[in-house]
Amino acid sequence: MTIINTIMVAVDFSDFSMSAAEYAAKLAKDVNARVFLCHVYNQRDVEMINMVATRVPEFSVKTYIGEHMQEKKDRLKDLAKKLGGEGQLSVDTHVRIGVPYEALLREIKEYKPDILVMGAKGRTNVVDMILGSCAQKMFRHCPIPLLSIRE
Repeated sequence: MTIINTIMVAVDFSDFSMSAAEYAAKLAKDVNARVFLCHVYNQRDVEMINMVATRVPEFSVKTYIGEHMQEKKDRLKDLAKKLGGEGQLSVDTHVRIGVPYEALLREIKEYKPDILVMGAKGRTNVVDMILGSCAQKMFRHCPIPLLSIRE
């Protein structure tokens, strides 16, 4: 049995992922592990922004994405502070741009967490009603144990 030293949490700021982050923090405290929060800025959103920029010349893609990436980093840091309490828990954060499940797999390969915790669904309630499409792909491809937290 593998000892859990690092718990990675996929965070998209939906209610599902916030519950997963809280659960992961409790688990990390119980097993004396650290938490690694990862948010993926969806490549689909970047492509949409680029399309807008082709029609609105004064629109700056670089500025828009930069501001949104900073906002995501700030939100993730705030969540890390909330979960970490008074230094009771080590929480690291990272924001990446990409296709969510592909970016999460790259994060796993790079940071080598022992387990991934994620919500059963993400932000979009339309695509997959029961289990989110990113969660489905992660269940099929995740090279480490995956714990899915339902609301």
